[in-house]
Amino acid sequence: MATPPQPEHGAGPYNPYTAPVPPQSGPPGPGHAGAQPYGGYGVYGAHPEPGRYGCQVCGAWPAAHATVRGHQGIVVLMRFLSVRGPFCRDCGLATYRRMSSDTLWQGWWSPLSVFITPVTLLMNLGPRSAYRRLAPPSGGHRPALDPGRPVWRRAPALILMAPVLLVLLAVPALILLGMVVGDPRLATGQCVRNEGNWAEQDLRVESCASPRAEYRVTQGPDTAGAPCAPGDYIADPKYGPDAFTTFCLTGLGRAQGTVPAPGAPPAGVWAA
Repeated sequence: MATPPQPEHGAGPYNPYTAPVPPQSGPPGPGHAGAQPYGGYGVYGAHPEPGRYGCQVCGAWPAAHATVRGHQGIVVLMRFLSVRGPFCRDCGLATYRRMSSDTLWQGWWSPLSVFITPVTLLMNLGPRSAYRRLAPPSGGHRPALDPGRPVWRRAPALILMAPVLLVLLAVPALILLGMVVGDPRLATGQCVRNEGNWAEQDLRVESCASPRAEYRVTQGPDTAGAPCAPGDYIADPKYGPDAFTTFCLTGLGRAQGTVPAPGAPPAGVWAA
């Protein structure tokens, strides 16, 4: 029996056999690996290990397969953008930061985009995590992309965060301002004057030695358990330590034999 012919070796580094290679259709793109003997697709930066491929931008490895997304709102129209990997660490982070930064200022300008833009930014956190876990790129046919500054340090993020920071800073400032210039909290023994009327009190704390002082603050009915003395006035609860405690205001002029101010309500009554 005749021995069948054996294939010759050494014909090439990627095809050790002399069997004809089937032609591939379509022009090769940038970084295309050329015709593949078994219909494999062209890759960017073939990895030295079989079945693994490098970054599609620079050819370096390791690389991760992930999709970075972007969004644009155009009044009544919208655009959904995406860039698929594989990317190495630096090229992937550069793509993520560029598309997320662009989405921050381009993605809000249509009614539905107000809701889609935050979802797009959250979806990009998955690819970002995948790229950050990769080792530094090596073995590429060109330098990797520069990742640049993080998203939160770029101009669109700073512009977007400015109103948020303003609100966060304004709320404590308003509370502090209210504590400083708001209604005073009275204490027993203080002297006050009333700049308003008894329906809308505007009490101001004065030194008891000042001629402008009109009333002395005495213990209130809610804390002493007894009503105010005849001839006293009741301070608005907003001047108390809480919304329920009130204080009695004893007129200083009464001790000097003067009459109460004109228009004052009956003694022992707070006019609401």
